[in-house]
Amino acid sequence: MKDPHSAFSFRHFNLGILAIGLYGGVEMGIPGFILQYLTAATDAVTPGLAMDAGYVGTLGSIYFLFMLIGRFVGASVGGKVSTKAMMTFVSTTAIILLLLGIYLPSTTTVSVPGIDYTNMAVLWGDVPVGIFCFLLVGLCASVMWGGIFNLATEGLGKYTAIASGAFMTMVVGFAIMVAVQGLVADWTGSYLISYWVPLLCAVYILYYALIGSKNVNTDIPVD
Repeated sequence: MKDPHSAFSFRHFNLGILAIGLYGGVEMGIPGFILQYLTAATDAVTPGLAMDAGYVGTLGSIYFLFMLIGRFVGASVGGKVSTKAMMTFVSTTAIILLLLGIYLPSTTTVSVPGIDYTNMAVLWGDVPVGIFCFLLVGLCASVMWGGIFNLATEGLGKYTAIASGAFMTMVVGFAIMVAVQGLVADWTGSYLISYWVPLLCAVYILYYALIGSKNVNTDIPVD
């Protein structure tokens, strides 16, 4: 007899699928548009800060280094706190950092190292403190994928395997959200305004951690 239910019969799984798609806007949109903002000419259609591309190109490494650090920290505390609590903390922190990055004045700078893996060298330069806040979001982003997966598949029982496969298809959200952020930057003529895209993605992830991840379909048999 055909099973009348599937993983998609669970509301929290469907909302989790959306959350992982939007997560792509947090992980990939932030470092990609940092490079464009810092290197674009000041008189370009979408103006930037006209910084040296050689140094700016090394900043992406710092973002992903922060992601690696966040992964290790998340793994060390993951067994001590609930996934919901950890996701609430990192998404709230990401929202705060993104707001700071958008609104802090670009004239206030901080010295930040960039890693040149080609020459195995560390390059130092001054960037707006808001950009450093964007880079720090990497500490939070690394925890989100695993956290969303855990919340979305909790209580699925026999449907977990199929749910895992469906979950992986949502990496398409990475490309979609980066494209959306690019369109916002073009329409508004501002890279900083475009960061409202990953900010809203982080807001949804916070909603999912607090409310959307609750399994309201406990009447569906999963054994």
